[in-house]
Amino acid sequence: MTIAAGVAKQLKYKQEVTWGTIPAAGSAQLLRRVTSNLGLKKQTYESNELLPTYQRQDFRHGIRSIEGAINGELSPGTYKDFMAAAVRRAFTAVTAISGASITIAGSGPTWTVTRAAGSWLSDGVKDGYVGRLTAGSFNAANLNKNLIVVSVTSATVLTVALFPGVASLVAEGPIAASTLTLPGKVTFAPSSGHTDLSYSIEHWHSDLSLSHVFSGCKIRKMDLGLPPTGISTANFDFLGKDITTAGAEYFTSPTAITSTGVMAAVNGLLVAQSGISTNVTGATISLDGNMTTEPIVGSNVYADIAEGRILVNGQLTALFQDAIMRDYFINETEVSLYIALSASSAVGSDFISLGLPRIKFGAADIDDGDKSLIITLPYTGLYNSAGGAGVKSEQTTIQIHDSAA
Repeated sequence: MTIAAGVAKQLKYKQEVTWGTIPAAGSAQLLRRVTSNLGLKKQTYESNELLPTYQRQDFRHGIRSIEGAINGELSPGTYKDFMAAAVRRAFTAVTAISGASITIAGSGPTWTVTRAAGSWLSDGVKDGYVGRLTAGSFNAANLNKNLIVVSVTSATVLTVALFPGVASLVAEGPIAASTLTLPGKVTFAPSSGHTDLSYSIEHWHSDLSLSHVFSGCKIRKMDLGLPPTGISTANFDFLGKDITTAGAEYFTSPTAITSTGVMAAVNGLLVAQSGISTNVTGATISLDGNMTTEPIVGSNVYADIAEGRILVNGQLTALFQDAIMRDYFINETEVSLYIALSASSAVGSDFISLGLPRIKFGAADIDDGDKSLIITLPYTGLYNSAGGAGVKSEQTTIQIHDSAA
């Protein structure tokens, strides 16, 4: 007798054209995972009749739905579709900025990248983005390195930093005919034009030749975990419509899994209020899409899954070494938070940058013990109405820059 093995199970997905209708079998995506526990759930109803037998007479099944989570390790490009669905906006590219005359100054941990003319703001560069100098007669130490935008200091000046362990930039310039490229694509929770995406997701148990296709799956929650040690995590909680079972694989010949490296927060950089933070010990980001459903008479599945507000919150933990973060809470100070993570130690590594342009801390609890003391700061993300085109921050609660999107 064959017993199903987790390593033999394949996870595949494809975006639906119509909610709850399984799309054509071609062009699905094979997905990396740690676990996927999607499954059919049913409401159940027990009879409350009082009978001479003193026992229960009946038990019925009711509304069907798909519930569960796909849990993985964060890596560039792997979960781009789910991230875009969670924030309800497709990833889009930022046009490379070419023909600029650029001067690099500074000695670390930050440097300035100054252009002689034009505007970084008008060209769409935002705090938290990651760029690379890809053209111009620069010193080799300055070319094709990931430059994390700590702050768009002015229209012509970027303050940038490097990922930990990457050799310093070299001051030089002006260098004519230079190009700043922002690799990959960017998305964010928009103020209008929201998408409403759903997926059909297959569990193919190749060792049993059994297929479970879960249709109408929408992302109701996204949780990103950035621990001080270990691999960063990406977990997506789904709510869906129904299941279709078969003895044959449905999504045949899917696109191969991504091959980008996984993230570890120790190889990342955190910027709070335009300053590099070196005392943070962990971070979480949680996005709740507030999905709701309503049952209807005459159907054992929901008629739709309605999207609600996009609410973001999370938590920072840090070594308690000064009053800065404590006072952010005490004084109800609005803070910007940007976290950039690299997939390897290479100077031009793939990356993901996560941005929260406007947050407030809801507590600042300091622990105790025979150890270094930790301050815990839960936060709430807020809509940044001051952001948008031509300014240094995006008009959003959360933004994502993925080099492999």
